[in-house]
Amino acid sequence: MAATIQQVSQGLKTRLATISGLRTFDYQPDTIYPPIAYVSLTSIEYHKAMGGGMRIFTYTITTVTGRVDERTGQDELDAFASYDGAKSVRAALEGDKTLGGVVDTLIVTSSASVNALSQGDNQFITLDFTVTVYG
Repeated sequence: MAATIQQVSQGLKTRLATISGLRTFDYQPDTIYPPIAYVSLTSIEYHKAMGGGMRIFTYTITTVTGRVDERTGQDELDAFASYDGAKSVRAALEGDKTLGGVVDTLIVTSSASVNALSQGDNQFITLDFTVTVYG
């Protein structure tokens, strides 16, 4: 049986939660208390195998840090974008490419788009990651 969207989203959230101190969500939260990461489904490709058994999910993982001290927030985003290390989003997600056996494999294909984000009087900076999941 193919993985459901909910299973994949929850699996990604669970892997992100292995990063110490990072609050994780499998949806975009209404209120932001950084540092956080949340999972957003970008697209699904159907019928990638006989009988529709293989689907390719593309997700965006958004990481958010505070901007009270711009340098500290940027340093935190840099740690998330690192190829490896305790704060690396790529290393955390690819640490279990099957998300506990729910999917065949995944790959963190890129990170990009450092952006400013405002919520009320609060200022944040974000960094997005693209993840391709085969399942």
